[in-house]
Amino acid sequence: MTFPGTPSIWRGFARRDFTCDGRACIVCAPQQEAPGRPWIWRARFFDAWPATDVALLERGFHLVYMDVVDMYGAPCAVAHWNAFHAYLTGTHGFAPRAALEGLSRGGLIIYNWAIANPDKVACLYADAPVCDIRSWPGGRGLGPGSPNDWAKCLNAYGLTEEQALAYNGNPIDNLAPLAAAGIPLLHVVGDADEAVPVIENTAIVEQRYRRLGGAIEVIHKPACGHHPHSLEDVTPIVDFILRHTIG
Repeated sequence: MTFPGTPSIWRGFARRDFTCDGRACIVCAPQQEAPGRPWIWRARFFDAWPATDVALLERGFHLVYMDVVDMYGAPCAVAHWNAFHAYLTGTHGFAPRAALEGLSRGGLIIYNWAIANPDKVACLYADAPVCDIRSWPGGRGLGPGSPNDWAKCLNAYGLTEEQALAYNGNPIDNLAPLAAAGIPLLHVVGDADEAVPVIENTAIVEQRYRRLGGAIEVIHKPACGHHPHSLEDVTPIVDFILRHTIG
């Protein structure tokens, strides 16, 4: 592996931990790269429900991660991700378009980054994703929210609570660039999710994206809450990503 930083092994694959743009980053390399250097970009919760990541590493993808914790997909997080994308594609020859993966609050950064950079996204896989800060961490709908995270979120966005409640920069509000670019979306959700209610997040994205002419698949898990994420058999997720990256 040609990356700087501390070497280690993650689930049988070479791993490097280093910093880029002042943020902690991880890159895991496949044993044999697929043509074109495809990659899966994980947002938040590295090593949580990793079956999809491992399956893609086995198929020649790199797995990458940049820590933008406590930024909740705010413009500052998007700026850090811009720098990381430029580094990976410019210095290391990664494919220009990444497959994005976001669990829970990771949905905010993958969506907001994709909306700002639709030409750099191959596909988007969101798992029980937050798509509106008012739903979580704001708790201004059906869910309880998180008061501690809400305070951090307001700080990251530079908004007062009143401004945040009227904010139109959430993923649910800005799907048109993704639809215009033809970016396919996959959501996996638990229908009994109380923390990130489907009706306030995925259901709105699905309705609006279809109305814009975009392609979105939603896999529902009946009677499942916010956890566990992913699927017992991740084949549908892996196949979706392969179909829209290396064909």
